[in-house]
Amino acid sequence: MPDTCRRVAESNPEIEAAKERISARATMAPISSRRSALAPPRFLLLAATANALLAPARVATAPRTAPLFSTKSLYDKTVERKAGQEKLKVAPELESPPVDSTPEAPKVNGGIVIGTRKLVVVTGASSGLGLYGALSLAKKGGYYVILACRNTERANRIAKEAGFPKNSYTVMKLELGSYKSVENFVYNLRAFKGPRPLDRLVCNAAVYLPADPKPRFTEDGFEMTMGVNHLSHFLLIQKLLKDLKGASDPRCIIVGSITGNSNTIAGGLVYPRADLGDLSGLKAGAGAEMADGGSFFGAKAYKDSKVCNMMTVQELHRRFHDETGITFSSLYPGCIAETGLFREKRGWFRTIFPVFMKYVTGGYVSEKEAGDRLAQVVDDAKCEKSGVYWSWNGNAQQVGLYDPAAKEVRGAGGSGGEIFENQYAPSTQDANTAKEMYDVSMQAVGL
Repeated sequence: MPDTCRRVAESNPEIEAAKERISARATMAPISSRRSALAPPRFLLLAATANALLAPARVATAPRTAPLFSTKSLYDKTVERKAGQEKLKVAPELESPPVDSTPEAPKVNGGIVIGTRKLVVVTGASSGLGLYGALSLAKKGGYYVILACRNTERANRIAKEAGFPKNSYTVMKLELGSYKSVENFVYNLRAFKGPRPLDRLVCNAAVYLPADPKPRFTEDGFEMTMGVNHLSHFLLIQKLLKDLKGASDPRCIIVGSITGNSNTIAGGLVYPRADLGDLSGLKAGAGAEMADGGSFFGAKAYKDSKVCNMMTVQELHRRFHDETGITFSSLYPGCIAETGLFREKRGWFRTIFPVFMKYVTGGYVSEKEAGDRLAQVVDDAKCEKSGVYWSWNGNAQQVGLYDPAAKEVRGAGGSGGEIFENQYAPSTQDANTAKEMYDVSMQAVGL
């Protein structure tokens, strides 16, 4: 059969003419032109590579099967459905890491220590962006920083090792896997600061659990990623709005991510994409695995939580900025490829990923530079505008380009460049979904 096909092709003058035209064009065209004509665009190659690095493999499971004809009555099915709905209201007994919501004894007389400095709270301030952002603010001299962390012993040790100036900070316990701990933190913060207002609130802490085959849950029964990254921060903001309202130039900042923005390479081309769906999971309450009501998928859970973060910023701006004067903003500081956020990834990934982001995509930024960027949004007069999503050095909608003068790859949100107002993706700008998400979140945190 192959020989027959070849003979037919050789005897067909149209095929022979087409072959000659292709051969002539290949001979005449310069190598660069031939490469561009035959090779896929660079961003597609990078997207494919990024998928290989970032997109986790889902655990294979047996397909769910059901008998062709059900022997259960309509009454039995109704009883089971109602039982399932009741089950969602109870925190599930699954294997999750212990959430330590043990209250911390309040510290008092902080007003004397704070003096005339501005008071700023940074969650997740014992590592990565939170640590370096808090350190940058403390070294400015005009800020007193509350390091809000789940492990206070570790946070105190790391703060000393990092070189925080003397009397520039206090560590307070905040376990974001527990609403009770959020309440305790707010109580302790007020006991410490007294009647003075809170000048800045930075919601930075996050968990990323891409390797988990099944969900972990917070003390209140919510999937851990959504509970820590979104819901507990949401509750914290609601509780501290009146403390912020009394300050001059108050600011509330929620750290965003390009992974939740579908108009970027990481958010739009790297599987899976964020999708809140109809919010049925969030509406169901405790026990639901995903915001859209689907089965747990760790990488998507993180992206979904970041969509909620960025929608929250915009909805807070619409609801409270004019009334309170609080500046609500988000930021993407660049890809901090060595951050502890990737601690759940395999060793080879943690080795290769920083190199890939630095020399291929151009999205890499060091922890120190990312911390300085966070501090800029907290402090800079340029960042007084509310409702803005801040970025640097390109918008991560393209790969970086090599700058011979700087000898670096630039333009993809990585190192260098100036701050600018980035664009939210249409998916995070949907005002109707944002309003619904906000109202459902209010219910989920018990407000």
